[in-house]
Amino acid sequence: MWRKKSPKGWKGNLRPAPAGRSWEVLGAAEAMWIIMGLALLGLAAAVPSEDRKLSDKATTLAERSTTLAFNLYHAMAKDKDMENILLSPVVVASSLGLVSLGGKATTASQAKAVLSADKLNDDYVHSGLSELLSEVSNSTARNVTWKIGNRLYGPASITFAEDFVKNSKKHYNYEHSKINFRDKRSALKSINEWAAQTTDGKLPEVTKDVEKTDGALIVNAMFFKPHWDEKFHHKMVDNRGFMVTRSYTVGVPMMHRTGLYNYYDDEAEKLQVVEMPLAHKLSSMIFIMPNHVEPLERVEKLLNKEQLKTWTGKMKKRSVAISLPKVVLEVSHDLQKHLGGLGLTEAIDKTKADLSKISGKKDLYLSNVFHAAALEWDTEGNPYDADIYGREEMRNPKLFYADHPFIFMIKDTKTNSILFIGRLVRPKEVCNRAPRASCALQPLQGPGAEQEAAQENGDCMALCSSVLPNPVLCARCFDHKSSLGRASKSTAPWVNT
Repeated sequence: MWRKKSPKGWKGNLRPAPAGRSWEVLGAAEAMWIIMGLALLGLAAAVPSEDRKLSDKATTLAERSTTLAFNLYHAMAKDKDMENILLSPVVVASSLGLVSLGGKATTASQAKAVLSADKLNDDYVHSGLSELLSEVSNSTARNVTWKIGNRLYGPASITFAEDFVKNSKKHYNYEHSKINFRDKRSALKSINEWAAQTTDGKLPEVTKDVEKTDGALIVNAMFFKPHWDEKFHHKMVDNRGFMVTRSYTVGVPMMHRTGLYNYYDDEAEKLQVVEMPLAHKLSSMIFIMPNHVEPLERVEKLLNKEQLKTWTGKMKKRSVAISLPKVVLEVSHDLQKHLGGLGLTEAIDKTKADLSKISGKKDLYLSNVFHAAALEWDTEGNPYDADIYGREEMRNPKLFYADHPFIFMIKDTKTNSILFIGRLVRPKEVCNRAPRASCALQPLQGPGAEQEAAQENGDCMALCSSVLPNPVLCARCFDHKSSLGRASKSTAPWVNT
């Protein structure tokens, strides 16, 4: 066998020979086995996110964060001055993990208790939350836009402990910064500019003021834009009125489409539930809306983990004509008092807080927890199959016309966690209300007419009765005050009689 000296190690198909001998060439079969082994390792590393199994730690923390979602939502909904709500429970959970990481004794245990994780050891909580956050925030795998920035601001006099900085970055991807509130205007500008930069300008402001300036500030800045599994056609957008109350309306653009969606009409509770999958179908958006304009308090009293499971369990895939506000919802909450109401009392109390793991000194408390997010509803998504509009199942769609306050959630399919939960009560007025456009479609003719019309008019399949005995009507073709002549109440459940 051919041998060659190779004192500097491996080269080509060489391998170390037995002691006292030179390097020798690998046999072809042996080389092939090594190549195959490396290929398998490469395939394992390339396993898609949806195929990777979640650890028990991450699964447990996902379930606890869902409990937190409803607890915190209810705490905030009780605030009479609160209108729109927008929360990311998994991000709030990571903030509680940060408090637990930096706290000692009761201060740390309370943070875990708010997360319903007080019986779990610290390593379990931190590694579980870290994996969960990493999984759900993988916007590439989920084909959504989700920009997240987390930062802990401390007083100018603080020195952050090295271990805390390392571990908070490792588990929760937190940045750390000192801030001097002696010049409050500059301090606020710094916070808001960081948030705007983190979200590519989508969230221009976190807060206009900070009342307590002697403690630590947690700031979450986020921007989320869903990418629909089936897009809305860009031409199917017009100006409509959103009824904040029965006597007050704001003008917003509304986007419309008809498709097959999971849907449930809860006749007993007089509300509708519809689920719209997002791209890659790793998450979905769930809308819960009362049939008529009313304060959301009645529906919110029903809202909990078990009720959501009941509603989704009764859903059936059927034709639904959906109209949604095409808006950006920008909301900033200071969660300090709401988390305090759930049991986080020591960390926010200057006289009791023990956050000594943050700085090595027991001289810090949590003065603010700013949770700011922007959520954009737009038409963008995957191409839709226009051929479905010729099917029998597309006739007589249910209408989900979201022109009054509703509750929404973004639910992750793999982890079963809630990425966002909120309510839209008062959208920002962005247009003057214009008369509703009537459907411009004429009776369809020719073999390709149906597909062409679907592509051009984006699901507006208002086929005249001379073509089909049961016309397919999209939400754009209805007027919620004058549609009784065109649709039965079963088709348009929001029509007042």
